[in-house]
Amino acid sequence: MEDNIFRQGYKISKMQRTSRNKHNAFLIWFTGLSGSGKSTLANQLELLLHNKGVSTYTLDGDNIRMGLNKDLSFTAADRSENIRRIAEVANLMVDAGLVVLAAFVSPFKKDRQNIREVVKGVNFVEVFVNTSIEACEQRDVKGLYKKARSGEIKNFTGIDSPYEVPETPDIEVTTENLTIEESVELIYNHIKPKLFSDYE
Repeated sequence: MEDNIFRQGYKISKMQRTSRNKHNAFLIWFTGLSGSGKSTLANQLELLLHNKGVSTYTLDGDNIRMGLNKDLSFTAADRSENIRRIAEVANLMVDAGLVVLAAFVSPFKKDRQNIREVVKGVNFVEVFVNTSIEACEQRDVKGLYKKARSGEIKNFTGIDSPYEVPETPDIEVTTENLTIEESVELIYNHIKPKLFSDYE
C-alpha cells in the first residue's frame, strides 16, 4: 500500500502563511493530571493571544474524544494512539500558520517525545501544569476522581495508571502557588520572543 502513496506538494508554504499572519506558528502542549488546570490555562492564554491578533486554535482532550477519537478507550495503547493522532492534527494546524494550544493529560514520556518529533522540536513548547494529585482530587470538578476511587473508572491517571512527570519541560506552572492570571502571564512571557521574533 505504501508504494502507492505519494506526498503532494503545494504552492503555499508555512513560511508564507506565518508571514501573512505576522507571527510564528507552533504547538503549545499542556500536560498534567486531570483537574490540574490545563484547559483553563489554555483557554485563557488563547483569549490573550486572540486579543493580540494571533491566529490560534485549541485542541482539548474531552472534545477530541467526542469526535475524532471517540473509538478509543483509556488503555495504555489507546492513550498512546489518542496522542499520536492529536500530534498529527496539531502538526497540520501548525503548518497552516496557527498557534495551537493542546490540553491533554498525556501521561507517558514516550508519547510526549513523539509529539516533539512529529511537529519538530522548534515548533513544540511543553507546559507542565504541576498540580499535586491531592489538589486535583480536592477540586474534582468533573467528579472523575470520586468515580476512580470507587472503581467506576479504570486506568485513571494518578489512581491506577501512572503519570510520568516531564523531566525538562519548557515551562512549569505550579497552579497551587499562582493565580490563573499569573500563570498565563508566565507562559506568555516565555513564548512571546518565539511568537514574534521574525516579525518585530
